[in-house]
Amino acid sequence: MTDDKDVLRDVWFGRIPTCFTLYQDEITEREAEPYYLLLPRVSYLTLVTDKVKKHFQKVMRQEDISEIWFEYEGTPLKWHYPIGLLFDLLASSSALPWNITVHFKSFPEKDLLHCPSKDAIEAHFMSCMKEADALKHKSQVINEMQKKDHKQLWMGLQNDRFDQFWAINRKLMEYPAEENGFRYIPFRIYQVIAVWVGIQRFQASEEESEDEEFLGYPNWWQVFWKSSQTVDTTTTERPFIQKLFRPVAADGQLHTLGDLLKEVCPSAVDPEDGEKKNQVMIHGIEPMLETPLQWLSEHLSYPDNFLHISIIPQPTD
Repeated sequence: MTDDKDVLRDVWFGRIPTCFTLYQDEITEREAEPYYLLLPRVSYLTLVTDKVKKHFQKVMRQEDISEIWFEYEGTPLKWHYPIGLLFDLLASSSALPWNITVHFKSFPEKDLLHCPSKDAIEAHFMSCMKEADALKHKSQVINEMQKKDHKQLWMGLQNDRFDQFWAINRKLMEYPAEENGFRYIPFRIYQVIAVWVGIQRFQASEEESEDEEFLGYPNWWQVFWKSSQTVDTTTTERPFIQKLFRPVAADGQLHTLGDLLKEVCPSAVDPEDGEKKNQVMIHGIEPMLETPLQWLSEHLSYPDNFLHISIIPQPTD
């Protein structure tokens, strides 16, 4: 991989100022003060919120405490999504700090996976890494690593140790010089649908659902976008687009971010009326659409080795 270590460090040490507040209906023995924390973008909520949990449990009775979960403006936050992805999808146009509500009861079974321990986070993380390497190297690199290498990757993420993590992860970012890139680019595209509050909705037909624009949105509601109205942002149960895409074209030219979006999500970059309606974000920034996809994969992938790309409505004044 090209050695732009400063970029890797900037991505790794990205932080989101966050204010955690206990849900108003939780039963407490005294007032629960908010808890402030700088959340690492590349990590997972349930991996970095032990202090938050202990803070609020101090004011609660033991019998009123069950599994902790988080929500933002009514949307339960999926612990298996990287923190930076959650913020970009749901709160990137909001003022800081990010205001997250903490719950200890009424776990939303239909919306969230249970996270019984950090072993569950590790299993999810390593599963994603293995899937990414299957796309990049037919699993050859990850399978040739020893168990201690896998553990070093996990411990580097868990303990926020950049050098420890990248000492192993850089092997997953290498490729033969004659190939000019990975076999396929591991990516997931998440699209937020802007819903005008009160607008009539209709369900997309089965044929529309199979169209590429609806890939990842089975049985979803197609909606109209009214930029001048108050909107609610919503994601679906499986809100990502994922398919095989090579970093290099047949003629040897490097594919760009724009090429990827035109292929798998054309409405994001080519609106029918020519007016820009969406932002394409990775780690809180809008990369130029001309950026080579291979470079993005090497430098802006999350620790799970996937490019998590958010397509969100353009903010309105």
